[in-house]
Amino acid sequence: MKAKVLNLEGVAGKDVQLPKQFDAEYRPDLIKRAVLAIQSHNMQPYGAKTDAGLRASADLSRRRRKYRGSYGKGISRVPRKIMSARGSQMNWTGAIVSGTVGGRRAHPPKSLKDLELKINIKERKKALVSAIAATANKELVLKRGHKAPENIPLIIDNSFEKLSKTKDVVKTLEKLGLTKELERTKEKKVRAGKGKNRGRKYKKKKGPLLVVSSKCALEKSAASIPGVDIVEVKSLNTELLAPGTIAGRLSLWTVGAIEKLDKEKLFI
Repeated sequence: MKAKVLNLEGVAGKDVQLPKQFDAEYRPDLIKRAVLAIQSHNMQPYGAKTDAGLRASADLSRRRRKYRGSYGKGISRVPRKIMSARGSQMNWTGAIVSGTVGGRRAHPPKSLKDLELKINIKERKKALVSAIAATANKELVLKRGHKAPENIPLIIDNSFEKLSKTKDVVKTLEKLGLTKELERTKEKKVRAGKGKNRGRKYKKKKGPLLVVSSKCALEKSAASIPGVDIVEVKSLNTELLAPGTIAGRLSLWTVGAIEKLDKEKLFI
């Protein structure tokens, strides 16, 4: 597969041969498993306190002639704590067990549980290569909701990596035909549910992924553009290429990134 190389003005130049990673089979099942595995690695362990619901003294005797005991009262053997007493007549309230108010949970979440999902190395690599190939499929890119230009995949000259000002990056993206895409990613909506109280009030859309060959000025200059992510080609992962487990993210590759992908035979 060949693609046109665009300059900073959006003018097409020479052709570049895309590496064999772009010819991989589309495997949405493996992509989904790989993304979920990555997301599970960021999950924070959580669990109930070990003595939650067990802090009450509910040691109630069932023996005959035992003072404060419940023998002969005709009540069930639920652990009970004494709330008040008048002589030998006690006012009990159930405690400790899961069927009582303030008691422990029957099967609480435990912080020792392993939350990480596993995936085989060969499957993970195949999923990543499949996600790379999906970025060159215009049908999948449009299906994700991107406002993509005609020429997919987008390959740009290495001078793009040297842009040190955000306004220059935005201007270049607009010349590449991504004006509608940048407008789409500016929109944000208030999240439904309790998540809005937990530091994630707004839901934002994913925009273009900029894949560069190495550390460069673009990593800082494009970082503040809504929806845009920048990544070195060797640090690519399935979640960046397929946010929300849906492959076909609109990606912009530099010539250096394509050459490095081919020369070092990454992810194969």
